[in-house]
Amino acid sequence: MGPRIPVTVTVADRTGHRIVPETTRRTDRFPGSRYGNRPTMKDVAARAGVGLKTVSRVVNGEPGVTPETERRVQEAIDALGFRRNDSARVLRKGRTASIGLVLEDLADPFYGPLSRAVEEVARAHGALLINGSSAEDADREQELVLALCARRVDGLVVIPAGDDHRYLEPELKAGVATVFVDRPAGHIDADVVVSDNFGGARDAVRHLIAHGHRRIGFIGDMPRIHTAAERLRGYRTAMEDAGIPVADGWMSLGVTDPERVRQAAREMLAGPEPVTAIFTGNNRVTVTVIRVLAEHARPVALVGFDDIELADLLQPGVTVVAQDAAALGRTAAERLFRQLDGTLIAPERIELPTRLITRGSGELPPAD
Repeated sequence: MGPRIPVTVTVADRTGHRIVPETTRRTDRFPGSRYGNRPTMKDVAARAGVGLKTVSRVVNGEPGVTPETERRVQEAIDALGFRRNDSARVLRKGRTASIGLVLEDLADPFYGPLSRAVEEVARAHGALLINGSSAEDADREQELVLALCARRVDGLVVIPAGDDHRYLEPELKAGVATVFVDRPAGHIDADVVVSDNFGGARDAVRHLIAHGHRRIGFIGDMPRIHTAAERLRGYRTAMEDAGIPVADGWMSLGVTDPERVRQAAREMLAGPEPVTAIFTGNNRVTVTVIRVLAEHARPVALVGFDDIELADLLQPGVTVVAQDAAALGRTAAERLFRQLDGTLIAPERIELPTRLITRGSGELPPAD
């Protein structure tokens, strides 16, 4: 046992905080340091009474060690808390067994199943996933991507915030496998996995038209974003195919800030000829519009792009165009590891279908 070393701790009493002396026990393994040094293979070898080569064989699962010796080495490993130094293996093999995932917003529910799917594929390939958020900022995306590359990740799955990815060209030439998800890369050839944003939006608006609506509003994200532009195109196409001219006040695109969306919805619902239905461009917009409609006197039909939690429990339930976020993540990750295995050559665009889920809000007839 090591010596008892006095330690000062803070404890509270009724009048505030006071400092009292207390003692605790430290081992000789961590002299003069709170954390000490990590045990090495040399420490394991000394404790088990074997050579370094024997410890290396046990740690790396190599043959040539008797069961009794392996047991002693493993007991020493467990007792010391030894962990293999993967950094050294990286230097030898040139691979880190890690991939990076760059998301738009870690707090967005859409990215939860996507991230989980990427992680599961990575785990199946014995790789570690490191993720971060660009916060829809192109400069932050570039900074994060290059930081991951500097840490020698083997590959990247990127949901892009920017529209120019030429900064990645040196990394791609150096062998960093890269797949873009949800939105394509800008100015470089790279694999991309997306949903059918155009087709899903067109189907949503056609659905509202089929239920008698002619004055249909669209509230979406910033038009520079690929998904927002494609959903706007789907809205316009459905209206044009039905021979319905779109009035100036029926479209509103911009940031998904609740105040901006709330104002846009209220303007569409006001005046002598208000919209009788609204198509929302993503889950955040949908949530805000639901709150606005709850305060509105007359029923208004609603179809949202992206499913939302508890959508089936509202009255009426919310009709949505659902993406398969998990399939997006899984497809992208599987393609990434095919790149790493050397089985893919030319970049491809993979488009996954969407699904219209009817729950009641999109089937309401026009109020007038």
